[in-house]
Amino acid sequence: MALFLCGRVLRLLTLLVAVSLLSFLLLSLSPIDPVRAYVGADMLRVGPEQWANIAAYWGLDRPLHERFFRWGAAILRGDWGVSMIFRRPVLEIIGERAVASLALMLTAWIFSGIFGFALGVGAAMKQGTWIDRVIKWYCLTLASTPSFWFGLLMLLTFAVWLGWFPVGLGVPAGVLAHEVTLSDRLHHLLLPALTLGITGVAGVALHTRQKLIEVLQSDYVLFAKARGESDLQLLRRHGLRNIALPAITLQFASFSELFGGSVLAEQVFSYPGLGQTAVQAGLRGDVPLLLGVVIFSALFVFAGNLTAELLYRLIDPRLKLKERYL
Repeated sequence: MALFLCGRVLRLLTLLVAVSLLSFLLLSLSPIDPVRAYVGADMLRVGPEQWANIAAYWGLDRPLHERFFRWGAAILRGDWGVSMIFRRPVLEIIGERAVASLALMLTAWIFSGIFGFALGVGAAMKQGTWIDRVIKWYCLTLASTPSFWFGLLMLLTFAVWLGWFPVGLGVPAGVLAHEVTLSDRLHHLLLPALTLGITGVAGVALHTRQKLIEVLQSDYVLFAKARGESDLQLLRRHGLRNIALPAITLQFASFSELFGGSVLAEQVFSYPGLGQTAVQAGLRGDVPLLLGVVIFSALFVFAGNLTAELLYRLIDPRLKLKERYL
């Protein structure tokens, strides 16, 4: 276990350096001028001397390699820098936006896991019937549907036409922060979370269906059927444990897709999370903020994959025996 954890820590460090360097190079070499985005509407009133002073203040007048190494050294000291957009510390902004994004992603993740697993089990137990065909059609349709298009459809249907949910934002507009209640936040959270969760159902459902069909066609299940066990007994005694491993692995491995989908969902619903913050930072050349969001997202995805591996080892004792004899 110690070797396993050391290997994962080394992999994490390599991942963080790689994604940070790649993101820094892509943003630095893009046609976006951070100084122009920083000045904004006052661009015509800013002279060349002021322009140079702004670039020097943010360190944009230095070579690329020097800027990256200065940023990396500051990160090692615990200094994540100041956002050019918000003029506030990066960690403070990420702390505020991460709470909203984690609430959105966690709600969608739980919904997609439970609902997708249930649909997969139902389709496999009713293989070949109209129930199986409907569930497969539903999942294949969701798998080919872009999340932003589905979000717009949900927005038009439930927010504009029916008026059941607010059109956007994370809290009611015009309400002071201390006056916002938990029910207000949940009311604004539900529609984007449902959008993100429903689009994530397809992969879990189809994978669970296929694995359960393989289990139900195995020799030991056929022998259990011959002994007179019912469908529910077969599912409880032989099916759930065998299909739990791939379902758990797939669900935790979907953290990257979940984070990517939350970026689109937050843009459609104007939800103030990390996804919307990353888009703003990228479009305005805010390097410290974008790199902070990139590091947080990499840690989030890595934590999901690591949790899946650890749970896999706890659930399946064969892995421990295999490692012991190897």
